[in-house]
Amino acid sequence: MLKAFILCTVVISLACVCVAVLSMQWRQIQMLRVELLNLEQQVKLVTGSRADGETCCHSAARCGVTSTPHLRHSRNKRSAPSERNGRRKRQTEQRTIMHLVPVSTHSYDERDLTVLTWAVGRGYGAGLQLSGETITVVNNGTYFIYSQVLYKDTTWVMGHVITKRMNGAETKLMKCLKSMPSNVSLPLNSCYTAGAHFLESGSVIELSIPRKSADLILSAQATFLGIFSV
Repeated sequence: MLKAFILCTVVISLACVCVAVLSMQWRQIQMLRVELLNLEQQVKLVTGSRADGETCCHSAARCGVTSTPHLRHSRNKRSAPSERNGRRKRQTEQRTIMHLVPVSTHSYDERDLTVLTWAVGRGYGAGLQLSGETITVVNNGTYFIYSQVLYKDTTWVMGHVITKRMNGAETKLMKCLKSMPSNVSLPLNSCYTAGAHFLESGSVIELSIPRKSADLILSAQATFLGIFSV
């Protein structure tokens, strides 16, 4: 009887242990199933939105996601050319340029002076106006003036002057002097000068050679006058 009782007690204890082990395993299985279900739902949400061709939401802020640095960089790269073109366009619209080429010369014997008649070789902007021998400044501002004259003259020194006339007053802005070759058979030499000056509205600019009947080379590559706003 005692042996039977002990045997029954051992069997019951083993059964209880087995039940406890199975119960723990069942709980772990349930927890794993819950985790798998959560993962499946997340995967379905992501794959479903991609399959429909839609994003998870209409804005990154609503999704709680900020744009990544490389995306911001790519947007900046796309917008950079248009921004640069816009700046160049605005700068071009504001700047005034006029490059003049020679047409003819006129000598004033009583003033011992030779002046040139010009034509516009290249230019844009409404800040300057050409009238034959002179340029009239429309807008106040700082302007860069450059000039070159190729002389073919036997006089030992040749040169030209850039003059500004304003309200009856005359100001010499720049002078250019050049010694001519001693070989009178080839009396060729060019003189170039340039500088920046503030010019008031209504200023009249003229290039003149302080020598009557000066002999010049009227070629666009050799003799020219230019002015642009800076």
